[in-house]
Amino acid sequence: MSRHPRSLRRTFVTPEGIDLRLELGSAGARAGAFLIDAILILVVLVLLTIGALMLAFASAGEFVMMLWLIGFFVLRNGWFTLFEMGSRGATPGKRLMKLRVVARDGARLTGAAVVARNAMREIEVFLPLSFLVSRTVEGTADAALTIASLGWSGIFLFFPLFNRDRLRVGDLVAGTWVVVTGRARLSYDLVGAAPAQRRTFGDAALNLYGIYELQTLEQVLREENPATLSNVANMIRSKADIPDDGDDHGFLTDYYAALCARLEANLLVGRRRETKFDPVA
Repeated sequence: MSRHPRSLRRTFVTPEGIDLRLELGSAGARAGAFLIDAILILVVLVLLTIGALMLAFASAGEFVMMLWLIGFFVLRNGWFTLFEMGSRGATPGKRLMKLRVVARDGARLTGAAVVARNAMREIEVFLPLSFLVSRTVEGTADAALTIASLGWSGIFLFFPLFNRDRLRVGDLVAGTWVVVTGRARLSYDLVGAAPAQRRTFGDAALNLYGIYELQTLEQVLREENPATLSNVANMIRSKADIPDDGDDHGFLTDYYAALCARLEANLLVGRRRETKFDPVA
């Protein structure tokens, strides 16, 4: 079971109508993920700066500076947006902290939502701090400007601490959550603890879901909530056209084992299916 506080557990209703429980990423985990991404962006920026300085010797300095500013803008916005649009819904920092972005309504995370949540970060943090840095370099920054810029960014940076869902303003605008992904590897704990597998499943059933859904199914089995077990089992039976034998827990345990084996086998040959939305290998 999770060691995170109960206060971070939330109801998550999938498009199929299944009521699941997800764990929100804590403010500390999210801050850590952002710090990791910021360090990686800084490394890339340093490399770009070295390239710009080398180019400056052969070109007009103002033109190179303009290219640098444009590159920095594209880098800091494209980094978060492109990674979160991927199948894992997470930047490198979030992956290391075992977090991912999901839509709060249970639907698939859309590109528009990702763009919206990350565009707000520009307003929250980067624009005021960039303005402060530019004025400081010009020697025109005063105490009032410094306090206003840092205060503006501080309000948004600490905003997740003052709402129960640990949401950034960008999350509110985009309708997203940042949740804990659970185990990074496929787990055989439940399979080993379960009775010998009694059921077999065809390709149609095993092609329904990916790694993310497998981890969610593991969570459902560990919590052993009868209503949730019944809902999930009935949904899988309905999609795979499998008759109901009255043993929801046994059915899901066997399905978990079969799906786990299928996904692990695909991983061995380089076929990784993160979610049910990814194409079948």
